[in-house]
Amino acid sequence: MAKKTNKPLVIASIVAGVGAIALGLSKAFKDMKESAKAQHEVDKANFGAVKAESKAQWEEAKMSPKARQEKMQKERDEQIAAAKERTAAANERIENAKNSK
Repeated sequence: MAKKTNKPLVIASIVAGVGAIALGLSKAFKDMKESAKAQHEVDKANFGAVKAESKAQWEEAKMSPKARQEKMQKERDEQIAAAKERTAAANERIENAKNSK
């Protein structure tokens, strides 16, 4: 004996299920679209940064030897000053540690 089913109810359930799936897919595609737009903005910003860095490197390569030496000396002086500050801070920490015993 075949079991009787209520066909309109079954069809309505299937349609409701398909609608829920479609709604879920719609939200997923919307999220993917927003994510792609955000990633595109990141990519544009990174490309601009790389382009600017490349141009800066090119301009630095065209500097005169004297200007390049002056620039490098300035960078070395800044590194020396930073190292001296770190050394002073470390020595102060050492003294504080010795005095707290």
